Amino acid sequence: MTMIKDYNFAGKKAIVRVDFNVPLDENGNITDDTRIRGALPTLRKILEDGGSLILMSHMGKPKGKFNENLSLSQIKDAVAKALGRDVKFAPDCMKAQEAARDLKPGEVLLLENLRFYPEEEGKPIGIDKNSQGYADAAKEMKDRQKEFAKVLASYADVYVNDAFGTAHRKHGSTAVIADYFDNQDKMLGFLMEKEVKAVDNILKDIKRPFTAIMGGSKVSTKIGIIENLMEKVDNLILCGGMTYTFAKARGGKIGNSICEDDKLDLALEIMQKAKEKGVNLVLGTDCVAGDSFSNDAKTQACSAMEIPEGWMGLDAGPDSVAQFRDVILPAKTILWNGPAGVFEFENFATGSKAIAEAIAEATANGAFSLVGGGDSVACVNKFGLADSVSYVSTGGGALLEAIEGKTLPGVAAVE
Repeated sequence: MTMIKDYNFAGKKAIVRVDFNVPLDENGNITDDTRIRGALPTLRKILEDGGSLILMSHMGKPKGKFNENLSLSQIKDAVAKALGRDVKFAPDCMKAQEAARDLKPGEVLLLENLRFYPEEEGKPIGIDKNSQGYADAAKEMKDRQKEFAKVLASYADVYVNDAFGTAHRKHGSTAVIADYFDNQDKMLGFLMEKEVKAVDNILKDIKRPFTAIMGGSKVSTKIGIIENLMEKVDNLILCGGMTYTFAKARGGKIGNSICEDDKLDLALEIMQKAKEKGVNLVLGTDCVAGDSFSNDAKTQACSAMEIPEGWMGLDAGPDSVAQFRDVILPAKTILWNGPAGVFEFENFATGSKAIAEAIAEATANGAFSLVGGGDSVACVNKFGLADSVSYVSTGGGALLEAIEGKTLPGVAAVE
């Protein structure tokens, strides 16, 4: 596979799949430019070599139709500022032939949102998956997706994928487009290389003890990763909303706490499997409960197995926090995905902050720590600890699928 550091982009037009799906406020202003800053090393390498840049990305879920609120024109000036040079804009990603052809070395062209075309995602829109005509519609869409990718590829001499956040999708711009470039003219960007290496550190170069912290509200969305990690970790901390599914499965009273009633048997199976594998499964013993889902709710600390009626667990309690810390600090490999509570509310952020601080302390003592998934990344940013962990992943779903052991189409297409 071609390595970007070894490639000379002089005189070449490079089409780069970036992940500029950045959050915007109601006025179209970027509220977090982490993803733009993450792509800069790749973009600067191409420009400094004397190449020209064609940037393509999605934003939001426009479902194959133009949506002014999801137009990448809103971020053009921010990209220009980050790169320190003007950025041209193509208002239709499928009609940018002339703009791409006229690009001179050192110039930058940003294409409009790829997902304004249904061909980018490659799925039929408005047709039920179980309907009789779905198979034919899906086949037709796949053919259209190839043509869509072929047009994008025609703009450039070389393809670079630097969008880890969409690497788990077989989209036109992340996987199919690679077919239209020779092996020596397609590669991963610096950000993608770092992401893949970080996952490899977690899965293939484990320093022990290995501790994984899985949070969030639902067991069901994490079952694949939990099962894969069971084969690898020494300690598995399960926290956040899924705490109460486990508590109820063990006969606990959880009040109005979030719970997946159809996953109670699964929770018990996970506990049994951990026992069989010799994994230290750590579940919160207490919680901070509120009488409503609000930052202003009345609060009380109570056992996670004895939450009063009308109350709901919204954060890990002090005993749980101490327990988590004791498990995290000795670790040499750490993975964190998902908060310990409703960290968006200041009064219920203590558990998540304590986890972030313990990970930062363990990292300072030599551990390799990988933080991934939107909420976990938001946590370390909120608490000012992003620079105190080894790696903060830009990919949510892509990171989880990689750690589950799945092949990522966006990576496989280039490798």
